Amino acid sequence: MTQPQGALLVGSVNFDDAETTIRQAAGILGDRLKRIPDGECGPRFHWIMYQPDILGQAEGIERVGAERIPLRMLDARPVRVADGVDPATIEFPPLGYAAAAQESYAVFRRLRDEGVVPQGTRFQVSLPTPLAVVGAFFPEEQRAAIEPVYRAAMYRELDEILATIPHEDLAIQWDNAVEFQLIEQVPYRDKPAAQPWWGDDLWGGLTARSAEQAGRVPDDVEVGFHLCYGDVAEKHFIEPKDAANLVRFANMLVAASTRRIDWIHLPVPIERDDDAYFAPLDGLQIGDTELYLGLVHREDGAEGAQRRIDVALKHAPVFGVATECGIGRAPEGTTDGILRTHAAVAAAW
Repeated sequence: MTQPQGALLVGSVNFDDAETTIRQAAGILGDRLKRIPDGECGPRFHWIMYQPDILGQAEGIERVGAERIPLRMLDARPVRVADGVDPATIEFPPLGYAAAAQESYAVFRRLRDEGVVPQGTRFQVSLPTPLAVVGAFFPEEQRAAIEPVYRAAMYRELDEILATIPHEDLAIQWDNAVEFQLIEQVPYRDKPAAQPWWGDDLWGGLTARSAEQAGRVPDDVEVGFHLCYGDVAEKHFIEPKDAANLVRFANMLVAASTRRIDWIHLPVPIERDDDAYFAPLDGLQIGDTELYLGLVHREDGAEGAQRRIDVALKHAPVFGVATECGIGRAPEGTTDGILRTHAAVAAAW
């Protein structure tokens, strides 16, 4: 194999609506994509940052801080369980993922019926892991107790998606980012972790959670994982020194899962076109799970992507291409160019 095969859109795309995202993705990348997301438009534009506005509606949950932290239409203040409230009694409202998926799937199906989307392409729904939301927005001392409550709410969203979108049309992606903050020991909100709320075994606890999330998806629905080092202003929260932790997580996840993992995505920083970054891919043990490497960057286009591809092919002879994270925060007017870079460096399926 002399070039990557296929492409993955990680999730967010910097267009205003699902129809534009689906039309452009299909038009530019149609024969390279097995799955098309809706671009996570509207309040989902910044991944999980819209969740506090929803969680704060629940009785027993309060916002932290008196002043709003504006993020476009969102209030980015974190949340906490109010004093004296048993977390197990909290009932979260619908989280918004199922409603958005149903609305966007109707657009996807219409465009497929019109011939815009190739037959056989699946509609991709990206969901954050429950640990990500809990780890990002609740105080550390409350996370162990509130995590199962939020997880149940997320599984209700998943179940509604599964009940309303035909399984043969559906692909679910779980986004793992806060997991890698924990693995890399990066403090959130400038506070180092003090309590092992994830369990006594960090790696085992994190990968067991992801394996459980995979197992919640029926075998006739595709499931994949986006392993992530964050994306705030197109910057990682820390740059991985190489792909070793990503490979370790992927191997443990696939080994722990009771069902097939259809794809795994690993990020590649823009400056890493050196052998040392990609060498850990020699130890990747994920069978026939599709591998996507996030080595497409808008700043250096096809030329930069090809430099990274040339090195990656020495250690992973079969993979597809992607960006290192979603492109929902990319500068306005750059999205078509990013999609065309995918097309320039990857072959059709």
